[in-house]
Amino acid sequence: MSPSSPDLESAVRGALAKVIDPELRRPITELGMVKNVTVESDGRVHVEVYLTTAACPKKTEISERVQRAVADVPGTGAVTVTLDVMSDEQRAELRKQLRGDSREPVIPFAQPNSLTRVYAVASGKGGVGKSSVTVNLAAALAARGLSVGVLDADIYGHSVPRMMGVTDRPTQVDSMIVPPVAHDVRVISIAMFTQGNTPVVWRGPMLHRALQQFLADVYWGDLDVLLLDLPPGTGDVAISVAQLIPSAEILVITTPQAAAAEVAERAGAIALQTRQRIVGVVENMAGLRLPDGTVMNLFGEGGGQQVAERLSRAIGAEVPLLGQVPIDPALVAAGDSGTPLVLSDPDSAAGKELRKIADALATRKRGLAGMSLGLDPARR
Repeated sequence: MSPSSPDLESAVRGALAKVIDPELRRPITELGMVKNVTVESDGRVHVEVYLTTAACPKKTEISERVQRAVADVPGTGAVTVTLDVMSDEQRAELRKQLRGDSREPVIPFAQPNSLTRVYAVASGKGGVGKSSVTVNLAAALAARGLSVGVLDADIYGHSVPRMMGVTDRPTQVDSMIVPPVAHDVRVISIAMFTQGNTPVVWRGPMLHRALQQFLADVYWGDLDVLLLDLPPGTGDVAISVAQLIPSAEILVITTPQAAAAEVAERAGAIALQTRQRIVGVVENMAGLRLPDGTVMNLFGEGGGQQVAERLSRAIGAEVPLLGQVPIDPALVAAGDSGTPLVLSDPDSAAGKELRKIADALATRKRGLAGMSLGLDPARR
């Protein structure tokens, strides 16, 4: 006995409630994207779906998800999907539903009730693999089932979109920016708003404003972890992060080289002035394993431990060395291909070390370790 049309329509709507929008990561029924459902007497189903914008980059994927979900409902015949576009009023209501009705956007991660861990990935100098570590940690955390975002705060030297394999541009819903998703990670970068490889030529105030917009205007959803890929050094962006998200914790990246370690120490020591917590140190390019099993230390050794020990003394709390990532040509190839090594070759030596560091960040408990207490034992 085939189900009646009202029963079949109810079953179809139930199936649509399980269709997740690939960008907003919420059910399309909850987002008001289902315009109409029509069920014919012979079981044919016609579903009309609202897109947030006419240029929605995921329109094909949304249509396919709807078609698959409805086709799996027992009793349905041929399924057709028609796409429409939300009106300005509908987009405004959607934005209010997702972000609230405040006139001025707020930075959710700066609110006292925020449970999102924000890690500012910093380095003293360029070329130490800070972006490679950032994208691999993000992908590894997302693979553990966490909700993760990456903000490419290296405005001048942005490289995160390529390393994450992001080709889509953000979607604007009313005044809200919806970031693209890659490997289950939400990603935003200034590269998504420029043409080709055009350089960004801005002074400090513009950098601050861009960072503020990325934090407040972007719909990040309910994140467990937000990673910020900072530019090298202790300049405008590092200061802006401390001002905009005081609770952000600093993750210092260095190489084993003593000269690089000294510069990396400065990047971490900014915490003494900003009263931020240092979550730990990661030593990248820690050695190249040769075919005979020996390790060649191309950039020396001991830099990561040196930075961790010196920052521990300066802050008065333990700053751990979270891991030492070996040199691996596959890490470079993975970055160029857009699939992080922790996904393409998770059991490689570098992949295992990066996943171990991600595990430490994911399971770490809150506490005072790594935070400057602002105490001077010599003061009377």
